[in-house]
Amino acid sequence: MNIKKRILVAPLNWGLGHATRCIPIINALIEHSYEPIIASDGIALQFLKKEFPDLEAIELPSYNIKYPKKGYRLKWKLLKDAPKIFRAIKLEKRAIKTILKTHEINGIISDNRLGVYSKKVPSVFITHQLNVLSGSTTWFSSKMHQKTIRKFDECWIPDIENEPNLSGKLGHLKNHDFNLKYIGSLSRFNKIDCEIIYDLLVLLSGPEPQRTILEDILFEKLKAFKGNILFIKGKVETNQIITKKNQFTICNFMLTKDLEKAINESAFVLSRSGYTTIMDLAKLNKKAFFIPTPGQFEQEYLAKHLQELQLCPSCNQADFKTEMLHKVNNYKGLQSTNFNADFKGLFSLFECE
Repeated sequence: MNIKKRILVAPLNWGLGHATRCIPIINALIEHSYEPIIASDGIALQFLKKEFPDLEAIELPSYNIKYPKKGYRLKWKLLKDAPKIFRAIKLEKRAIKTILKTHEINGIISDNRLGVYSKKVPSVFITHQLNVLSGSTTWFSSKMHQKTIRKFDECWIPDIENEPNLSGKLGHLKNHDFNLKYIGSLSRFNKIDCEIIYDLLVLLSGPEPQRTILEDILFEKLKAFKGNILFIKGKVETNQIITKKNQFTICNFMLTKDLEKAINESAFVLSRSGYTTIMDLAKLNKKAFFIPTPGQFEQEYLAKHLQELQLCPSCNQADFKTEMLHKVNNYKGLQSTNFNADFKGLFSLFECE
């Protein structure tokens, strides 16, 4: 009898994007006869435990990342919180040493968790940000991130290497000596031919308080929208709650199957320009309007990048008006790129003795 190799899958708890894009990886591990063990914290861990109730889940130290109310202060808040984040990474490294022993881990897949690696087992880092945009300090934040990437055996980038691609300059370097593997876009969803039920799907996510700030703005502004709106708050709670009010159908959160159906049944989507959301909507060939999180340079760049490619319109949070949604019809919408990752080849790293 073959004993299944245990692979620790550890996404960063920064909204739900890192956790949700690990779902196809976790499913692929199961299909290829590995035993995934989930490790994260906060809503990311809570969400994955709902998606995979039969898998073992471990709580890691939290980075406690919170956004300021004023977006332009985000960079300075992160700098102020840097000592707290570094302490969390130190605790994370200590936790990994213990987990390797107590759970007999054979490999690690870390989605942007900076301290989740080990010299004792093959360790993979997943990121779409080889360049970490931070305004005037981009060179420094990028170099620091690249320094972390070097500590891993491989870096998997959920995108394609050639143009056109979804991540733009975030996921591509002109010159490098990293062990990079472009694995194609990742999405937990599949395109389904079905009737359009909702004229608009609002899909919220991300750290507080900016998630709630946008929720409040959109509930007020979208009262003027003519059509049915499915409004998913992105708040992972014990029970799913669905209510109806005027043209709004409101849901606190949805797991994969329900959300896959909801997106397929929606004419277009209004959301943050998070990279995982972009990959999901590309897989489903959806039109979208993006409102990047204020002060988050990555989302602001991605929104601009997709607008320049004539794929999706966007605007700043403070400038949003309901009539802007009409612009969606003038753009191509997101297109499906390569979603066929060679998981058997990627997982061969864990077969190395």
